[in-house]
Amino acid sequence: MQEFIKVAVDAMGGDNAPDEIVKGAVDAVNTRKDIQVLLVGQEEVVNGQLAQYTYEKEQVVVVPASEVIDTAEPPVMAIRKKKDSSIVVGMNLVKKGEADAFVSAGSSGAVLVGGQLLVGRIKGVERPPLAPLIPTENGVSLLVDCGANVDARASHLVQFAKMGSVYMEHVMGIQNPRVAIVNIGAEEEKGNALVKETFPLLKECDDINFIGSIEAREIPHGGADVIVCEAFVGNVILKLYEGVGATLISKIKGAMLSSLRGKIGALLVKPSLKKVLKSFDASEYGGAPLLGLNGLVVKTHGSSKAKEVTNSIIQCVVFKEQKINEKIKEKIVLRENKEE
Repeated sequence: MQEFIKVAVDAMGGDNAPDEIVKGAVDAVNTRKDIQVLLVGQEEVVNGQLAQYTYEKEQVVVVPASEVIDTAEPPVMAIRKKKDSSIVVGMNLVKKGEADAFVSAGSSGAVLVGGQLLVGRIKGVERPPLAPLIPTENGVSLLVDCGANVDARASHLVQFAKMGSVYMEHVMGIQNPRVAIVNIGAEEEKGNALVKETFPLLKECDDINFIGSIEAREIPHGGADVIVCEAFVGNVILKLYEGVGATLISKIKGAMLSSLRGKIGALLVKPSLKKVLKSFDASEYGGAPLLGLNGLVVKTHGSSKAKEVTNSIIQCVVFKEQKINEKIKEKIVLRENKEE
């Protein structure tokens, strides 16, 4: 009997649910035969979407969940009251070991709260951060944290750096990943109180490759592999990154189509330009894992289309195969116990 890596997917969460979510799930199982997707949502609606596609029936299972958590709902109350929502049911599958991972494009607040309350943190992890991959000139970097912990402490940022290093080494294959803290200058004495407190602690960590501060303008150039910050700064970086990227692409396309000469030039550069733009497409890299939980939870953009959902599901397979949670436990829990 086929051994599957089981990924629960919130079929009802996000701006494009359930259409794009279901399509992304089907594309994932048609891409890899070692995945089983558990589509969590309103049974009749999900089955209606699945009827459009061809796939191996044993690779897609519909798990009924009658309720949906809206983005405007208070997260804690929603998680506690809507026990039969797609987010709560999906996370409980991970908690019970019936799924290896959970993917959702739904309410960010509910995913963050549910991850901590239902799936639970690894013992010793103080705060789980959201860690998306962002495209750079040299490939990708991990931005950690981008939205989970606005009022983080120095000890949290140190753990973010360690968890981020594990992820980049074992999921992305980057040996001895460079770790930097976001700052307003390269000098050690610069920064706000949190950065000034965290910087010397990161310097003392002999199990990460800390290279110092990184200014925001160096991030797109790939100045570091793991970019450490608290969630307010990280979210601003991420949103600005996405906004500038979308604006530049729009401007380039507009300029190329504005004249006959531009259109001819566009035809000549189209293959090269397409390759470059693809490398800067966030959907190519999947969602943002919530690192440091007892099981894998991945948050994708609320506006996710099928491709990002597919890539998020496949991302979960690599996470599971590389035993990232076990490596985080080893790096944080066991090492800190030894130091004590």
